Amino acid sequence: MAKVPRATAKRLPLYYRYLSRFKNMGKKRISSSELSEAIKVDSATIRRDFSHFGALGKRGYGYDVDELLDFFSLQLYQDRLTTVALIGVGNLGNALLNYNFKRTNNIRIGAAFDVNPEIVGRVHSGVPVYPLSELKAIMQDMDITIAILAVPDSVAQETTNNLCDAGIKGILNFTPIVLDVGDRVHVQNVDLANELQTLIYFIGTNDKK
Repeated sequence: MAKVPRATAKRLPLYYRYLSRFKNMGKKRISSSELSEAIKVDSATIRRDFSHFGALGKRGYGYDVDELLDFFSLQLYQDRLTTVALIGVGNLGNALLNYNFKRTNNIRIGAAFDVNPEIVGRVHSGVPVYPLSELKAIMQDMDITIAILAVPDSVAQETTNNLCDAGIKGILNFTPIVLDVGDRVHVQNVDLANELQTLIYFIGTNDKK
């Protein structure tokens, strides 16, 4: 199978979520146009996304909902629990701990890290908070390879270096810093200010028409 484009990979959870809804509605098969109408992605893009994984449907028949769900479940590792670490228990970190991926059944924050002595040693929303100095030992002991980075900008790269030293494979980066990581570490950036500025741009562009 050829390397899947990043844009396609980012749509896989969306496909999985809506296919689950269609199954719950009793749908046995679905066309790309039906899926397109539900998720607001054009059908040509959906067919192109699916083509990266081989023949997932049949012309004139569409896609078998159960078969697609099983396939994407494997692609997204829905059959196993992924434990992630939260680095930084500030305002954003607190919100993430309270949320703790309750809408999913295969992702959980299992450990949190901070430097604040008033936070370290406590259990927040069922998650223990460890001192940042124990990052490497705890993460390796718990076999955690994915981290959520929610630290101040000033220590983002230094903390990332420590994560790389601990054998991290993926970072969900909530800081606006462009992180310098090795080739084997994947970084997914979540910049809320950037997303809002982009939204404002599109609204302004539409208003000028």
